[in-house]
Amino acid sequence: MSIEVRNVFKYYGEQAAVKGISFSVKSGEIVGFLGPNGAGKSTTMKMITGFIPATSGEILVSGMPVGTDQLNPKQKIGYLPENNPLYLDMYVREYLDFVAGIYKLSNRSERVDLMIDSLGLEIEQNKKIGALSKGFRQRVGLAQAMIHDPEVLILDEPTSGLDPNQLVEIRELIKSIGKEKTLMLSTHIMQEAEAICDRVVILSKGEIVADTPTQRLHDQSEIKTVFVEFEGKVTKSQLSKIKDINKVDQKDNGWLLYSKSVDPRAEISRFSQEHNLIILTLQLEQKSLSSIFKDLTN
Repeated sequence: MSIEVRNVFKYYGEQAAVKGISFSVKSGEIVGFLGPNGAGKSTTMKMITGFIPATSGEILVSGMPVGTDQLNPKQKIGYLPENNPLYLDMYVREYLDFVAGIYKLSNRSERVDLMIDSLGLEIEQNKKIGALSKGFRQRVGLAQAMIHDPEVLILDEPTSGLDPNQLVEIRELIKSIGKEKTLMLSTHIMQEAEAICDRVVILSKGEIVADTPTQRLHDQSEIKTVFVEFEGKVTKSQLSKIKDINKVDQKDNGWLLYSKSVDPRAEISRFSQEHNLIILTLQLEQKSLSSIFKDLTN
């Protein structure tokens, strides 16, 4: 495993920001780290990079334990923080050469050329970073994270604040980079995770509430929603008494019935027979990714 997080806690005073989480990321995998604001995503990423220490537990990168005073695992990591702290008065090429010098790369010029070429910065390379659009600043941030050819990339909210066109460009860049690197990115947007990631780990209030392949996200919500339309009169009070139904809402000419974890269609059919009702529509609703995210994090 390229990243292993084992029973990690992080306390700030008496407040637990991260509560005993464990997960791993395989080589060549793109994993989305999701959760609402304050869930502990950025704190966890900072611990993985060795920027801040864990209170307890163990974190390994490429088999090496991570700590704030250990350089070897840090050399395996490329990190793009959420606020992308760039030197705005430096030129793009000048800045990337400066970062390459910090890493003491023997092939500085070659690596700078490669990053400029692979991240589409040719036209912008002689501009000051402060004059770049948000999308190109994110490209420069990705370039500095990759310039030392790390095995692991940690990206914290890499598409935050981008316009729709920039969003598509950066997503495609991240997907192409992920073919060669172990990549972990944080976001609070489910659609973004679905577009980019092989797998998602969802955090809520410092705890993992889901760890699943992206294509199985729709299976994660325990709440089943059924739309039913009857020929004949029926009341909300009657529908509320159906077995396993927890909530009833009216919708158009029918009803939305909610059940926790159980598909209630068989019970609804039984109800219709007992009350001599004809079912015109009976459909299990496909929940939106936003609704699933809300279910899991609430």
